[in-house]
Amino acid sequence: MRGLNRAMLIGNVGKDPDVQAFENGRKRATFSLATSEKYRDRNGVDQTITDWHNIVVWGPQADIAEKYIRRGMPLFVEGRIKTREYEAQDGQKKRITEILADNFSMLGSKQDALNIQESPTPDTKTPENNASDSSIDIADDLPF
Repeated sequence: MRGLNRAMLIGNVGKDPDVQAFENGRKRATFSLATSEKYRDRNGVDQTITDWHNIVVWGPQADIAEKYIRRGMPLFVEGRIKTREYEAQDGQKKRITEILADNFSMLGSKQDALNIQESPTPDTKTPENNASDSSIDIADDLPF
């Protein structure tokens, strides 16, 4: 029997994507996503539990994330869960669980997306002729 490793999250972006370009030309973007669950405790007081998820996107999706995803934006993310080990700067072994996203959708209003498109972050360099970006029209691609 085959297993299923699939995560689907709706939440708010916790920080602007951190984008790294590698020698082979590939890009990786990482950012955090907060999901919240609300409930009422035994005393009738409303409570909120927030979980933070580490999101990783590769390739052309990293370019899209760099250009459009911003802190606070509502986002749908779909991907697989991956736990890996790495060695921290102090030499200790650490474990991290990440969502390797293969699909994400911006859930804010169309105007929010257009405002983000008009005001890129100062660190972002916008290439003039990028084939992967030229096929994306944010106004036509949003589901609302």
